[in-house]
Amino acid sequence: MRDSLFNAIHSGYAGFSKGQKLIAKYMMENYDKAAFMTASRLGKTVGVSESTVVRFATELGYDGYPALQKAIQDMIPNRLTSVQRIDVACSRLSDDNVLSSVLGSDVEKLRRTMDETSKENFDKAVEMICSARKIYILGARSAEALAVFLGYYLKLIFKNVVVIDPSNESDTLAQMMHVDNEACVIGISFPRYCNSAIAALRFAQTKSAHIIAITDSLSSPLAQYAECSLIAKSDMLSIVDSLVAPMSLINALIVAAIKRNQTEVSAIFSQLEEIWDEYDIYQKPEEETP
Repeated sequence: MRDSLFNAIHSGYAGFSKGQKLIAKYMMENYDKAAFMTASRLGKTVGVSESTVVRFATELGYDGYPALQKAIQDMIPNRLTSVQRIDVACSRLSDDNVLSSVLGSDVEKLRRTMDETSKENFDKAVEMICSARKIYILGARSAEALAVFLGYYLKLIFKNVVVIDPSNESDTLAQMMHVDNEACVIGISFPRYCNSAIAALRFAQTKSAHIIAITDSLSSPLAQYAECSLIAKSDMLSIVDSLVAPMSLINALIVAAIKRNQTEVSAIFSQLEEIWDEYDIYQKPEEETP
């Protein structure tokens, strides 16, 4: 996307007006900032009118400025450094609306995840998990927390669950040496996508494993190796990675797996309750005095 947009700018540059050349120069040098500017604000920043910005978008072949803006937004999440993300996030927030802005943004990501996640793919993922002889889960960087959470509950339901330790990337594939066509490999990654997660799914594909990708879009590098992709929106243009929607999706996977194995899971948790009670794992409610 970036190359095609920038190629269009380069190829048309000679025919641009003076004002359009100013926009083109700013956009190529500051695309991370331009992606979140209105046409009016971009025009003021470079010293041209809003209508010049709109004409620039149509000159590049877009239906209007919003289409151009979306194209820029789609290309940047996996390219922004942490410092750039902080700059963008801080420019979008004022000191007095951080709480409402962050919570509102998370609600919106949940709504978009509901709209864009395929029920067919979700049901297929549940079937893959429940029928697998062995389950491998990998989430690197901030997504490691999601992998640990998913692994914790799946280990309570199934016997052969491995949460891969991503701390030593050179050892990641060694932890997957027994993957085969009866295994289910779940890879979790969001922009900026981790090479270890991509390499793990690529390796799993060579072993004919059943692969589930939990990621942000079908254009994610994880999706190309997955038999089933579950899409959850995660705002990577933030100071911290928002994992609300992916966590909710993972919750749904766990609940669906429990419902598929309700009798067995009930028996397992009955045994666990006895163990927890015997070893005082949880605080007991105080007995009522007569």
